[in-house]
Amino acid sequence: MNLSAAATFELTDAPLSEDVAIIGDGLVAFNAADIGPSGRRSLAILIRDGDGTVIGGLSGYTGWGWLFTQWLFVPETLRGTGTAGKLLTQAEDEARRRGCGAAWIDTFNPVALKAYQRQGYEVFGQLPDYPEGRTRSFLKKTL
Repeated sequence: MNLSAAATFELTDAPLSEDVAIIGDGLVAFNAADIGPSGRRSLAILIRDGDGTVIGGLSGYTGWGWLFTQWLFVPETLRGTGTAGKLLTQAEDEARRRGCGAAWIDTFNPVALKAYQRQGYEVFGQLPDYPEGRTRSFLKKTL
């Protein structure tokens, strides 16, 4: 059977999680065969209020010797207090323990950009007008 002749394409804005998992699992298997397993491990640092409720934090992962910070959210009441830097420092320390030598993060928020630069991150790429009127900056840091 010629698979390319039988293949169809479906555009959706509501994919099933099982279908997305097939795509992800396929890519992970391909990359592992191509360059070796990533050793990907989740990493999160949670900020909790006095009641123990999560109100912010950092979420990302380590893999292939890098820390990637996917989400970093500081609640308004803690902004301007160095909280972002504390979160990044803790994540970087854990990444070093996991054998990582570098970290990367991206943002389109100019305040966050300055905070990451104060933490020692350097811009290595930018997408102008992403979103419109802003620039998405990609930053890296040697750990």
